[in-house]
Amino acid sequence: MELISLQYAAFVLVSVLLYYIIPKKYRWIVLLAGSMFYYVYVCKFYVFFIVFTIISTYTFARLIESHLLNEKAIVKEHKEDWDRKERKAYKAKGRKKRAALLIVGLILNFGILGLLKYVPLMSELGILLPLGISFYTFQSMGYLIDVYREKTESEKNIFRFALFVSFFPQIIQGPIAVYDDLAKQLYKGHSFNIENIKKGLMLILWGAMKKMVIADRALPFVNLITADSESFSGSYILFSVILYALQLYCDFSGGIDIIRGVAELFGITMAENFRRPYFSRSLTEYWHRWHITLGNWCRNYIFYPLSISKKFLNFGKWLKPKFGKHIAKVFPGCIASLLTFLVIGIWHGSNLKYVYFGLWNGVVIMLSELFAPVNEKIADKFFGVTKLKKNGVFSVIVSVLWTFILVLVGYYFDVAQGPMDAFSMLWRSIVDFHITDFAFSDFMELWNQATLNIYDFYILLIGTIGLFFISLYKEKKKCEDLRPRILSLKTGRKFLIIALGMIILVMFGYYGTGISPADFVYMQF
Repeated sequence: MELISLQYAAFVLVSVLLYYIIPKKYRWIVLLAGSMFYYVYVCKFYVFFIVFTIISTYTFARLIESHLLNEKAIVKEHKEDWDRKERKAYKAKGRKKRAALLIVGLILNFGILGLLKYVPLMSELGILLPLGISFYTFQSMGYLIDVYREKTESEKNIFRFALFVSFFPQIIQGPIAVYDDLAKQLYKGHSFNIENIKKGLMLILWGAMKKMVIADRALPFVNLITADSESFSGSYILFSVILYALQLYCDFSGGIDIIRGVAELFGITMAENFRRPYFSRSLTEYWHRWHITLGNWCRNYIFYPLSISKKFLNFGKWLKPKFGKHIAKVFPGCIASLLTFLVIGIWHGSNLKYVYFGLWNGVVIMLSELFAPVNEKIADKFFGVTKLKKNGVFSVIVSVLWTFILVLVGYYFDVAQGPMDAFSMLWRSIVDFHITDFAFSDFMELWNQATLNIYDFYILLIGTIGLFFISLYKEKKKCEDLRPRILSLKTGRKFLIIALGMIILVMFGYYGTGISPADFVYMQF
């Protein structure tokens, strides 16, 4: 049941109708039943893995909280007869027990993820990666850690918790939700609201347009070049990687738009996962705008715990007299950041190229932090503060372009068959680049090899320009959501915009005889 299919549309329609028909207090059960049905329908016996995650996470969260409550009760009971040292010793012993439960829960769930995703024997035995396992594992383990940290109370009803883990729109490719942000929305019976329906359908339409008009049309050319990069010039390799940046963004963000739109049909608001990442002015900013929920998860559960840990703080103190205040302040955080990006790289797949992808991003961000004072002095010296104002047009354009180049280098590791192939493609993009390769007749001959025609080229070009100007408008106006503005227009104008979107999707969506929507890139995770 593909995300873009009549089957999925019918399934969502039936789910929405059932949701609003039955009494409010039972509506969360419709979501749970629908989610379980969807997962069993798509994954068959692989449902065992998500059921294991649900049961194990629920059990360990309840045990951790039970130990904590028991510990607090005993401390309160001995408030008068225990001195400070005794209370401290007892609490430390309790923390160790709870930490042990947390570690076992993390090892079990991340162990299964690692076994299925990174051990070749599993694929040799024909055991495939269950749908959405990376997303629901990270989401569940975030909840478990939050219970351990006492940031949230454990859910007492295992079926309610099962809904949080398996909510069917997000199980495909995220976003990775925080329990306190999503759970209450899931369990509450939302009233029917026509505005939610309108907004949800508009977001679904926008996501489908990005996916089917742009992403799926760019994919054949990207695949043609990257599948056998040695057969093509560096010019075409570079162009294919730029096209991949467009395809990946429209594919992933388009899928998330559809997911968030489906959730809104039930009155549920899911976390934003993209905020125009290619307008970023630094690689750090890019990772705050791209796959936002994964970045937040890694910061909350990896980066911050490492950077403020006692060992890292002591390391900073040790550095200060030897290397100065700046290095002492940023270097421990840089190491934590590098380790975090290694995790992000490994999360993307078992191929060694993803380790290089993580290292590239981590090292660039580390160097930019370490040499920030030097970079500022160089900028002032060569450009002058009057010519290169921080928010000036020239400064913004240069920063955005430079950041995009850094992002693009990382994408070489994404599209290459392996790390050495990525280095080769990078090198050839520099030394074997010829502008004459883009003579229209030569380029169209190659374009046709990807089973694309001249109309596909113009549709892709116009679609990309349209996406750029819409994104630029949102960036300049600091407007994250245009839907309220569209819905506030007069009926005629509102209808015209929505009808235009539907016509574009129907007429220019990449489908036809022998063509079906490509799988979403992030479904493989």
